Amino acid sequence: MDKKLQRFQVLKYVIADFVAAFMAWFIFISYRKVNNDFGFSQIKEQIIIDDYLAVGLIIIPVFWLLLYLATGSYKRVLRRSRLAEFGQTLFISLIGVLIIFFVVLLDTEVQASRNYYHSFLMLFIFHASLTSIFRFILSSRAAHKIHNRIIGFNTLIVGSQKKAISIFEEIESQVKSSGHKFVGFVNVSPNEKLLLKEHLSHLGEFKDVKSIIEKYQVEDVIIAIESREHKKINKILADLYETDVVIKVIPEMHDILLGSVKMTSIFDAPLIQIQQGLMPPWQQTIKRFIDISASIFCFIVLAPVFLITAIGVKLSSPGPVIYSHERIGLNGKPFMMHKFRSMYVDAEKKGPQLSCENDPRITPFGRFMRKVRLDEIPQFYNVLLGNMSLVGPRPERQYYINQIVKKAPHYKLLQKIKPGITSWGQVKFGYAENVKEMIERMKYDLLYLENMSLVIDFKILIYTVLIILQGRGK
Repeated sequence: MDKKLQRFQVLKYVIADFVAAFMAWFIFISYRKVNNDFGFSQIKEQIIIDDYLAVGLIIIPVFWLLLYLATGSYKRVLRRSRLAEFGQTLFISLIGVLIIFFVVLLDTEVQASRNYYHSFLMLFIFHASLTSIFRFILSSRAAHKIHNRIIGFNTLIVGSQKKAISIFEEIESQVKSSGHKFVGFVNVSPNEKLLLKEHLSHLGEFKDVKSIIEKYQVEDVIIAIESREHKKINKILADLYETDVVIKVIPEMHDILLGSVKMTSIFDAPLIQIQQGLMPPWQQTIKRFIDISASIFCFIVLAPVFLITAIGVKLSSPGPVIYSHERIGLNGKPFMMHKFRSMYVDAEKKGPQLSCENDPRITPFGRFMRKVRLDEIPQFYNVLLGNMSLVGPRPERQYYINQIVKKAPHYKLLQKIKPGITSWGQVKFGYAENVKEMIERMKYDLLYLENMSLVIDFKILIYTVLIILQGRGK
């Protein structure tokens, strides 16, 4: 689907939400004036000079837009179920009205009128109703265009045999389209007869899938491989996870019997959508806010520690105080990570090496820094820049990633989230001394990926602090 069209749809949502918030606040203030026994001849004058109305018309709609943005309401608006959107709108409206009442309306005037709960309910009804109506109109018009194949999501099929043909024909024969606009297919096994080629364009082999996705602006990928190709599923998913596509697979009968197939639409073909265990948008927003706040706080409070550590590094051995080197971050993008130098200069002149117990390359002061994690402090700068988070898988060098992926291709899943100063793997396993241990540690980081939440982050941070206080780092 054209990205301009998607941005235009988001813009329509933003305008509709702004107008709904504007109207809801105006109606609410007007209702309060009438309810407080103002005469109808006085309403116009009272509303115009009302401070709350002025605040509402200027600030309240902007507040709602920021709240919707923080909770991810403007992400993938063309894919959202109308029923799910209605439920989300009610929940966010409830949270927003609570904030407005505690910040703006909870004063002596409201308390004296003894209509606190009544006023709260009225504002919630006005806002939720108007917002839901406008959104329902927009989502219904979008659904009509999708069902009638006016718009659709560029879709690629991974597979070329009978199952690929079956799912292609089923989706194409739908009376009401589920939104898949096929651009072609890629084959997984070489030297096989491409049966799907009679129905759909062959775009190449799966090894070139990332460049194909970029070239054809693919948004959805349907994995329709044969049973004999299932051993390749880990590699297929690992490569697709490096992209931003929606991944769907054909369910086997045992998936249906076990309840793995969740219906999202009456008209869709039976497909399992692969859900990655990422935080919901509102938690991601809070996580980023905590990252920034904690980093600024640490820079201020730990300023003396910064100075003392820098002096210690300088006195321990010749060379720079800060050691900067390239690591791989979110979506496989490289960035420069900064640490206090804990090794002698030219420690890796023979090539990249992992540190080990009694590593002669580490300075005496560097050994102390590693035990209490002082060498990690400059990484708060990376957190402020947005390259890292407080909690997330440890960023690795491309040299080691290449070795890990050969044995464990699903390592690439970890590149879907920001790397962190500390992680579940760091807490449970610690630093790795070889590629085998890096793969062992990866298991904990994959568990974190599937269970990401603010609660888990807080637990990891608490255990990290305990490790620092007890000097159990290495």
